[in-house]
Amino acid sequence: MYKINFEKPVHVHFIGIGGISMSGLAEILLKEGFTISGSDNKESALTDHLEKLGAKVFYGQKASNIISGIDVVVYTAAIHPDNEEFAEAVKQNLPMLTRAELLGQLMTNYDVPIAISGTHGKTTTTSMLSHILLAGELDPTISVGGILKAIGGNIRVGNSEYFVTEACEYTNSFLHFFPKIGVILNIDEDHLDFFKDLADIRNSFHRFAKLLPKDGTLVINDNIPDLEEITADLDCRVIRYGNDSSLDYSATNVLHDKKGEASFDLVKSGEFIDRISLSVNGDHNVSNALAAIAIGLRYDVPMSAIKAQLSTFSGQRQNIIHVNDYILIDDAYNASPDSIKASLSILSEFKTRGRKIAVLSDMLELGPDSPEYHKEVGRFIATTKVTDLFITGELSRHYIEEAWKENPSLHTRAFSSNGELIAFLETYLKKNDVVLIKGSNGMNLKEVSKALMA
Repeated sequence: MYKINFEKPVHVHFIGIGGISMSGLAEILLKEGFTISGSDNKESALTDHLEKLGAKVFYGQKASNIISGIDVVVYTAAIHPDNEEFAEAVKQNLPMLTRAELLGQLMTNYDVPIAISGTHGKTTTTSMLSHILLAGELDPTISVGGILKAIGGNIRVGNSEYFVTEACEYTNSFLHFFPKIGVILNIDEDHLDFFKDLADIRNSFHRFAKLLPKDGTLVINDNIPDLEEITADLDCRVIRYGNDSSLDYSATNVLHDKKGEASFDLVKSGEFIDRISLSVNGDHNVSNALAAIAIGLRYDVPMSAIKAQLSTFSGQRQNIIHVNDYILIDDAYNASPDSIKASLSILSEFKTRGRKIAVLSDMLELGPDSPEYHKEVGRFIATTKVTDLFITGELSRHYIEEAWKENPSLHTRAFSSNGELIAFLETYLKKNDVVLIKGSNGMNLKEVSKALMA
């Protein structure tokens, strides 16, 4: 594998430079004095930003983009060998690195690289922790899979030994990393277009944990089933968090206000520490906060600063927006069985005099058992306080079929397109309604959210 010498900047070319992660890596290298070029299918705010910083960006992925002087090419898992630009780089025998390989090499430049993994919740927890470390004046370098208001984008280049990033399990990307602190938020069925089954996913997370050195630390959710399979043979320190007050960190007396925002008693090894209030919804965010708190305290961020940051943190991909006289929960970025259940729980717990409407679409990348996963979610819907269920997508019909078996009073309707769904919702929604928009990114439910907010 090609090794980048960060003390001797070279010309790095990114195929897919406009992606949220790739653009962040490109920006870090630009600020380290590297020459950067890259390509993307279309212009965006991220590519405009990189061009202002000095990057050369090509639009359209063509062989001609592989210009003279490139020393190494970086690409993502979305780029296939038949890509014209990729093929030209291979033809010219240029060194090639995946995005994950580059990120892993970048980690070695920091004394405290922190990698946050889990099937879901990575962006939120990385953002929470970033707020905490910034408040503690630790001056971290941050790479996050979303736009973080506190840093004005998806990347921040600090001047300390701390580096914080998400660690994605898809295609085993995180196995190229070199973390000092590792976090495992959860391990659930996802990306079954790559993994064989849940056992295969768990094995990858175990291999990720094994990357941690003896003087490293694993922060892990105690609610993960058969946790000992993940932690039994680790050389590093293990910090557990969850619901049991005997754990290293736990949340007790969890309450939700009328907006669904949570508060809880923080307990450390059986001792009450403080009452924590969040500005985000759902028990899953209580869990995410515990992971962020554990690392913040590990590096001596004052409890007062941690508490203050969590009380104002507003989340990333899940936005609660007041539109006209109803409330929109915009969570259309991605979906897995557990993340969609978490969002449905938020909807169900919402205190309102109106209807609780779930607008759902297909969960993608779940492999051959995908119909059963959709049926599982349908059965879960029947146990909630959801009053209306509207869907797009063929797999989503399983939601309705299963939910109806247990709750025939549930108002349901299937739509053939997002456009048809939008037209219906624009006339259907009333004062005090709460509507959840949730589905995999590929189903493009974002256009439904945008239409309702227009």
